[in-house]
Amino acid sequence: MAETRDSYVIAQFSDIHCGDARFDTDLMEATIHEINDLEPNLVIVAGDLTADGYREQFDEAHSWISQLKCKQVLVVAGNHDCRNVGYLHFEQLFGDRHYKTEELDFRICCVPAEAGVQERVKILALDSNKPDLNDGEIGRDKYDWIDMEFPEKGYFKIFLLHHHLVSIPNTGRERNIVLDAGDVLDKLREVDVDLVLCGHRHVPYNWPLADMLLVSSGTASTWRTRGFIQPSYNIITIQPESITVANKTPGGIVTAKQSFPRKPVSKGKL
Repeated sequence: MAETRDSYVIAQFSDIHCGDARFDTDLMEATIHEINDLEPNLVIVAGDLTADGYREQFDEAHSWISQLKCKQVLVVAGNHDCRNVGYLHFEQLFGDRHYKTEELDFRICCVPAEAGVQERVKILALDSNKPDLNDGEIGRDKYDWIDMEFPEKGYFKIFLLHHHLVSIPNTGRERNIVLDAGDVLDKLREVDVDLVLCGHRHVPYNWPLADMLLVSSGTASTWRTRGFIQPSYNIITIQPESITVANKTPGGIVTAKQSFPRKPVSKGKL
């Protein structure tokens, strides 16, 4: 029987880049320990576990991620992980990188006006990488999969990929947006997605767009940062009427916190 609660928490981090010269063990330890102390309902690792896709880098990343105590951890590959045919190591250690779908084992109560209605939570993760390239693409062949996995009302729907679908400020010249971003955004709006999670540019940012919230995570454990931006991870709290995103420096403080109103919950097939 699924657990029912009035809120739930997602810890989101990405771009840990094991094997990189700027990887910081203290940052990684703090990220793992703080997330374990937080006891979130779900942990998302949004890609770029490695610097170059080599086996020893994946082994190191796996050893860190295995220390997470959360029962539900979802990991996707990033463009760095797909270098040097590294996607084979990813699949051996973390499973299929193409499609992952999970219906989470808890529900969230809706607002009082919708008494008796509960949302189930469903997440779809798709691989946006092209081996040995920094560019990303979802691909038209996967649009039917999105339709199939997100057909019903009564769900809080989360879409996960590594690359970003919109430009992220403070990242310099724009590049590597998903090549079919416009079509993907249109498809996600069509199937009523609530939350899009990604990484890639090492800059945390929140974009409310077309009744969706797009949340990008920064690098959690390296100093491959831009300007004055610090390493960080996200703490996302979903409640019946709002989504709050807190940006936390490992071993430090919450540097930013934003709340966004949720769109009304639709009664549907539960």
